[in-house]
Amino acid sequence: MVDPDETQPDPLTIGELISLQEAAEYAGLTKDSIHDYIKRGRLRAKKIGRFWVTTHAAVDTYLQSRHFGNIPKKYRKDT
Repeated sequence: MVDPDETQPDPLTIGELISLQEAAEYAGLTKDSIHDYIKRGRLRAKKIGRFWVTTHAAVDTYLQSRHFGNIPKKYRKDT
């Protein structure tokens, strides 16, 4: 059982900040896709001046959320 007092650390506080281009290369996605996931609230990032930044930990958290078991059954494409 998970203790509700133990919260997950904010992925934006773990590691150094990286650009969206670096995040895209790390995740194997396009920069536009990364930006879209940020706008939808699926990827944690913050804006510094006019530039968006994130961390490897935030990208990892997003990629883990895309795991097949986390996708609602009605959206799964069973192969």
